[in-house]
Amino acid sequence: MKPLAILGSTGSIGVTTLDLVARFPERFSIVALAAGKRVERLAEQMERFRPRLVAVADEDARSQLIRLVPHFKGEILWGESGLCCVATVSEAKLVVSALVGALGLLPTLRAIESGKDVALANKEVLVVAGELVTRAARRAGVNLFPVDSEHNAIFQALRGHRLDEVRRLILTASGGPFLRRPRSEMAQVTRDDALRHPTWKMGDKITIDSATLMNKGLEVIEARWLFDLPADQIDVVIHPQSIVHSMVEYVDGSVIAQMGIPDMTIPISYILAYPERLPISHLPSLDLPRAANLEFYEPDEERFPCLRLAYRALRAGGTATAVLNGANEVLVAAFLRGQIHFTDIPAGIGAVLDAHQIQGSADLDTLIEADRWARTVTEQYIEEGERPRRLVVSSKGETC
Repeated sequence: MKPLAILGSTGSIGVTTLDLVARFPERFSIVALAAGKRVERLAEQMERFRPRLVAVADEDARSQLIRLVPHFKGEILWGESGLCCVATVSEAKLVVSALVGALGLLPTLRAIESGKDVALANKEVLVVAGELVTRAARRAGVNLFPVDSEHNAIFQALRGHRLDEVRRLILTASGGPFLRRPRSEMAQVTRDDALRHPTWKMGDKITIDSATLMNKGLEVIEARWLFDLPADQIDVVIHPQSIVHSMVEYVDGSVIAQMGIPDMTIPISYILAYPERLPISHLPSLDLPRAANLEFYEPDEERFPCLRLAYRALRAGGTATAVLNGANEVLVAAFLRGQIHFTDIPAGIGAVLDAHQIQGSADLDTLIEADRWARTVTEQYIEEGERPRRLVVSSKGETC
């Protein structure tokens, strides 16, 4: 039996993971769970899976949870230190890292440093600190297993092959709800429009990222670190049917694709049981005749400038991707609150990147400060509507 710890148990990835644990109780157990403020859902998970350790966002959430589970005999912690305790719990053999945003960085690093294999569903961890995280994984001799459907597809397509045989990785993107919307109408996009994804059911933040195509840009950065290939060997194609989840082209021209219905149960189950496969009988099989045509298009970077910005940050290196991610998180939150227009998201990211002087060789403190700087400057950009002035982030967290 494989003991698991889950960071982000009340989100879509965490819920699907726990569903698989329930379906295969002879294969998996739960020793620790971490969530944010959805304490009622977390309480239900605790009653069902009996972890010995739980962490929540803050003291208020902890107090609410204690009232909901008065007979719980384990520990209930809170804050970043609580997340790190869940990530390093001694019994866990695999840590599922599914927190949203840069919040997952430090707990994931701590899990790696404590010798845990990590099932990574939090792309921002590698976007902010890909070099640091992958170096830590090599040093600790642990595995970073990709959970995102696209990276999981590449992971499957690479199995049994050498990296020097690869010509390029091809990430597929659904195109989101605005694939065919005229560029002239993008500024009028509403919150409800952007949250109406045609294929996947996801959380609000990642759904907006999919609508702007920033999600795919973040995945390009993540792929660079997961598979140790430069930006020039990572391409993106639009595939509205979301049946081909990604592809690997080899040096002889062969292309190996991983296909399946668009359901996150499949990639999660592959990682939980790796190198074996679980018999997933409750999902329908892929029906290719009913799927009909499989379409592929080049992404329109004029309609989706976030993809171009992500490639720009990746090629720049250093602190640039941390700044890209921090600015994007703030702008997406502002759009969801109704503060800004949809097209203000890429405009704001570009303005903040322009104002940032990149630190090429960045340690963890510098990356965290770059993220904090990006968020502060982006908030000012939203409030004042002016392009930020050019600032330098020092390794001591000072700006000058």
